Amino acid sequence: MTTLPRGEAADVRRDAVRRRRAVAAAGAVSAGLLLLSACDKPTPMSTITVGTSSVNSEATCYNDGDALDSASLTKCLKDTDIKSIKVDPDETVRFGVDPEIADEGWTILMNGQPLTDSSKKTYRTIPGSVFFNAQYGAQGNSTLVSIKEGDKTAKGLWSFKLKKDS
Repeated sequence: MTTLPRGEAADVRRDAVRRRRAVAAAGAVSAGLLLLSACDKPTPMSTITVGTSSVNSEATCYNDGDALDSASLTKCLKDTDIKSIKVDPDETVRFGVDPEIADEGWTILMNGQPLTDSSKKTYRTIPGSVFFNAQYGAQGNSTLVSIKEGDKTAKGLWSFKLKKDS
């Protein structure tokens, strides 16, 4: 029978525990990195500001910068899970887009129809009264406003609901 000096057996056990902890930590870090690499890249952002209130959103539909087909575009325009903001018709509505969107050109749509010409600026303003005016196709006290990326073909769509604040 061999004898170890007093306390040496405990050191051996501590080393094994340390190794197991190091391996577990390395495994957790590797798993976390694997999960992060599987995540989708976030889409560019679009923002609407009215007075001191603003709302921003990632794209309702986005194909990583490639053109969207008309069927998916139509489906996106019918999406009901979109952010909303109250608009006083006397206020100015400000639209802002990431430079990535502006580089491709973007158009403001109201209820699916173009409201503006395509622009390569990152910022535009429109009077709030336009969004509730029947002359521009508005109906009732809310309007679907979308930002369409792309001059000729749609590459992305960001949608918001503007609610009349009287």
